[in-house]
Amino acid sequence: MNKGKITKVSGPLIEAEGLSDANIYDVVEVSKDKLIGEIIEMRGDVASIQVYEETTGIGPGDEVISTGHPLSVELGPGMLERMYDGIQRPLEKLENLAGEFLTRGVTSPALDRDKLWEFKPTASVGDKVEAGDILGEVEETSVITHKIMVPVGISGTIKEIKAGGFTVSEAIALVETKDGDKEVTMLQKWPVRKARPATRKLDPNEPLITGQRVIDTFFPVAKGGTAAIPGPFGSGKTVVQHQIAKFADADIVIYVGCGERGNEMTDVLNEFPELIDPKTGESIMKRTVLIANTSNMPVAAREASIYTGITLAEYFRDMGYNVAMMADSTSRWAEALREMSGRLEEMPGDEGFPA
Repeated sequence: MNKGKITKVSGPLIEAEGLSDANIYDVVEVSKDKLIGEIIEMRGDVASIQVYEETTGIGPGDEVISTGHPLSVELGPGMLERMYDGIQRPLEKLENLAGEFLTRGVTSPALDRDKLWEFKPTASVGDKVEAGDILGEVEETSVITHKIMVPVGISGTIKEIKAGGFTVSEAIALVETKDGDKEVTMLQKWPVRKARPATRKLDPNEPLITGQRVIDTFFPVAKGGTAAIPGPFGSGKTVVQHQIAKFADADIVIYVGCGERGNEMTDVLNEFPELIDPKTGESIMKRTVLIANTSNMPVAAREASIYTGITLAEYFRDMGYNVAMMADSTSRWAEALREMSGRLEEMPGDEGFPA
């Protein structure tokens, strides 16, 4: 743990000195309110930090503490049907703690630490396993079975595996590795800026049926592919994404509202639980995760919300599910990037273009 002092505050960007042992992308706690921030630049022992909460009232001399860990998300049973902010804080829990408007510094674990999940092993003692192998299953919702995977960095022989009700933080298996015995829980943590590993990239060869005939006929999208919906304000980009989220033939939907207007996310919240999935007859929320970083929330967290959504999508992909991830909108993501690069006195993005 490394401590420093703030020397400059410029909106969501602060500078702090005395953090020589910190690294880029380390998460820091800013001031006595323990606001969450992330180091985005290091020059000697001076760190430039983007803060994911309002910085009003913070000034030079306030303390900054580096956690020594990158911005990470929690992965495990309990993510579906939830609504998170851009850094995976559960908004429902935050409302219970702080009321309708978020209070600075308030936080809560992304996954419920008290809820018991019924774990059913599919692997056996003596099986050789490596990262990504399925140890067992949990019925997370009535339509999605959550597959518990061996975390990255663990490979060896299963020495013990249990069945029954467990919280996400309790050990459900013991794996004998070359470095000793390792306990495996249903909870994994993963840095949002680091892609989850894959053996190889498959060529897209199957269409994603979006449920919108004009798209499927004239502008088909492949499973494993990407698509952009350009257009001016009010042209219906968000509505198209809502329709795709509702009707596409994907197993899981990750919907990221990046800088969305509050009323648009309210529409999603009100509509999705009422929509009946034609494949299952259940609410579409049974297979959906919502990430809301609305336009009145801190600008810096917009960038993180995209990475948070991608990491959740990669996790469900690793289970073998088809995942439709929607991010709305890139223009407001770009606003966040321009805001931070302007305060750093740098060109937006990695490379600048001639005026």
